[in-house]
Amino acid sequence: MSGEEFVPLSLTPLLIGIFAAVACALPGNFLVLRRQALIGDAISHVVLPGIVVAFLITGAISAWPMMLGAAGAAVLAVVLIELIRRMGKIEPGAAMGVVFTSMFAFGVLILEVSDTSTVHLDVEHALYGNLESLIWLDATGWASLFDIDALRYLPPELPRMAVTLVVVLAFTLVLWRPLKIATFDEGFAQTMGIRTEALGMGLVIIAAIAAVAAFDAVGSIIVIAMFICPPAAARLMTDSLEAQVMWSVIFAITAAITGYVLAGYGPLWLGGNDAVSAAGMIATMSGVILALAALFGPRRSRTGAPSEA
Repeated sequence: MSGEEFVPLSLTPLLIGIFAAVACALPGNFLVLRRQALIGDAISHVVLPGIVVAFLITGAISAWPMMLGAAGAAVLAVVLIELIRRMGKIEPGAAMGVVFTSMFAFGVLILEVSDTSTVHLDVEHALYGNLESLIWLDATGWASLFDIDALRYLPPELPRMAVTLVVVLAFTLVLWRPLKIATFDEGFAQTMGIRTEALGMGLVIIAAIAAVAAFDAVGSIIVIAMFICPPAAARLMTDSLEAQVMWSVIFAITAAITGYVLAGYGPLWLGGNDAVSAAGMIATMSGVILALAALFGPRRSRTGAPSEA
């Protein structure tokens, strides 16, 4: 594929997929070690009431109001999960199950008792995203990267995911030491004056921001997969947290690139006529990477958190 074809048709969706994968994988490392990996699954279920409420307030199907509504619902969900987990003294999985089923049911109830029940909600879009459609039609080749007029017509999902990735990366770098200590030994972290409850809440909120930002472009499938698979695979490669994070980023980028390429060209190579879902294939490749790490990773027989703290 020449640059004249690659830049307008594949560059932006590929970058969006990479940014989404890395933004989810970074907090996913700490969530996996804290046994909160399914927080991404919970968030993907609870955005429905936020979207419906945003529509009721604005009266329009618009990306930004619905994204804000979804983000508000996600933040509310993680707050409720933490409150139920700490006050009820129950395991995180049970708290997540209570919250995301209740909020999803609440969203369905709002749909039924309001006029929004007549509004079309694209289930396939929510599951698979619309990564393939996020093309840059005004680009004519690599020179468009330096063309101000062409850059104005970039898909809005690209700068949104780029900003989200920067926010997630900044959170990880600034709070690296407290996150590291609190992940391995919460009691010791508290004796050092680290506010572990606030830190844990900040982590899940950052995860919610990453999930909601990626949700519109790539759907819930890749969001769930990228929170779990690259960090889990990276855990099987090393006992060092720093190395684990680097491995997770490498795995996330690898899954995004190979998944996108195989989604577009894999069926053609096998004699098919149509491409398959890019988000679905990216999630599949992240699962393949995890399976390979489980079979051949140097730490595949080890369990628990990395020993380095």
